[in-house]
Amino acid sequence: MDTPLNAAASTAGSIISGSEFEVPPYQREYSWQQDEVREFFEDLQRSLNDDTYFLGLIILTDEERKKKIVDGQQRIVTLTLLAAALYHEAKTRKRDALADRLSADFLYSINYETDGSDPRVKLSDSVDDKTLQHIIVHGEPPKITDDESVGAELIRSFSFLRRELRKDLSPDPFKRLGKWTEFITHKLYFAVFIHPDPASAYQVFEVINTRGRDLTTADLLKNYMISQAIPAQRVEIYNRWKLVSDYFASDATNTFVQFIRHVVTINGGHILPKDLFAFLAARTTHPSRQAPTSTELLSQLEDWLPLYMQMIDTSLPGPASSSALGVFGALNRLNIITVRPLMMAMHRAKDTDEGLQQLLRLIVKRIVVGNLGTGNIERRFAEAARKVNYTQEWNSPLEELSDLVPERAQFQETLTKRSINKNIMGYLKNSICSKNIIPDHFYDLHYILPKSIKDSPGFSEGELAFWGNTIGNTFLSKSAKRIGEANWPDFKKYMLETAADGEYSKILGFHEKWDAKAIKEMGELLAKDAAAVWYG
Repeated sequence: MDTPLNAAASTAGSIISGSEFEVPPYQREYSWQQDEVREFFEDLQRSLNDDTYFLGLIILTDEERKKKIVDGQQRIVTLTLLAAALYHEAKTRKRDALADRLSADFLYSINYETDGSDPRVKLSDSVDDKTLQHIIVHGEPPKITDDESVGAELIRSFSFLRRELRKDLSPDPFKRLGKWTEFITHKLYFAVFIHPDPASAYQVFEVINTRGRDLTTADLLKNYMISQAIPAQRVEIYNRWKLVSDYFASDATNTFVQFIRHVVTINGGHILPKDLFAFLAARTTHPSRQAPTSTELLSQLEDWLPLYMQMIDTSLPGPASSSALGVFGALNRLNIITVRPLMMAMHRAKDTDEGLQQLLRLIVKRIVVGNLGTGNIERRFAEAARKVNYTQEWNSPLEELSDLVPERAQFQETLTKRSINKNIMGYLKNSICSKNIIPDHFYDLHYILPKSIKDSPGFSEGELAFWGNTIGNTFLSKSAKRIGEANWPDFKKYMLETAADGEYSKILGFHEKWDAKAIKEMGELLAKDAAAVWYG
């Protein structure tokens, strides 16, 4: 960090009264809810008789004669709401000198050019700021219609503080108002880091917020990108970032970070999740890999977003063909995410649809006999994505992955006997019955006899537990719910007539009893037919 660090402990009264504060538009919005506001108020209330109370660190930048809040927004805005509640209580109770002190220290500064006054704390969003200033001026919240907005959170926080403050003042309003005002002005302390250089301020923010604070990689990346931009471009970059991030639900932050990592992988190769921010922020170096600049990364995210959203939800419009969407949907059913960078790169190569189907075949064959869960396999897929991206052809990179594909005989033998995750088993059975690696319709999978049944006729001890989740004991049905009891007679009577198109119901109907021998024979038949579908 080249810029000297100006760090000091300061009372809330002196730091706030000495400047005007603005929350930049690219910071997270005010989000404290009642639990946080209650904890804030009760901590201060318990400490009123103490000599000092430390309210934590705030990080500021000096820009355009204003203090921009890099970190500490929630506490500064909540303290402003508390000061507004105190101000209006003081006015109501005719403590005018106290009210004037609160106004000058926490709420308004003199504008020497206009002889008017300006807010001490201002939000960049005009609608949210209008709500905050209305509260400060009137001591009453405005009426708003959006209960989920930032303005609604400000109103709820102020209403709670005003209510709890009035309870606190009720025994002796005159004395308590003086004690509260003195406390927040002279005994409430912040640790303040002030930087003339925004990049330095954001680096401090990054270090602090990667040590236990609840901040995501996406938050850190956003703030890093903003810090690298010149002031005139920050709002534009923030708005572009928000347009991308808004495609991901608020509860899907991990998916957004995953998208960022997958985009980076296409150009930079495999990056571990824990290393993503350090790589992009140039905190670490990787041999032969160059991290994109913040603006390059943003452009790449915008470029890949429509295709990636189709990978997540195949019903969305975008550049993918119907055949590609079939592969995307198949891999979603199989819950395979690690190959998305490779699919993205293949989408811009020649013969995309053929390449994607070959990739699907490789993956399904592999998960039948092994798994895709090892870090080494993910790394290999990532490096293949990078090669496809640079060469614009997928044949050679897929050929380099061919050692992951089992021989046909091994595939067939393993599928006969292996217990497999039900989602994967359902996909395999639908592909067998439809004779297609991408079935047009998916039917519900049932196990003919659940392996949890004890003492089932025809099975020796442990046999059903072994064979119960193998493919020979599966049945595709048009009914999502099982009909009848979980035994062979009821299955033949009620379930066979619900058979899905292509199901082997006639062969099943020939069996007088359902035992380990029947499951093994059925499994061998299905595995042979599966090999015909997946190997051709």
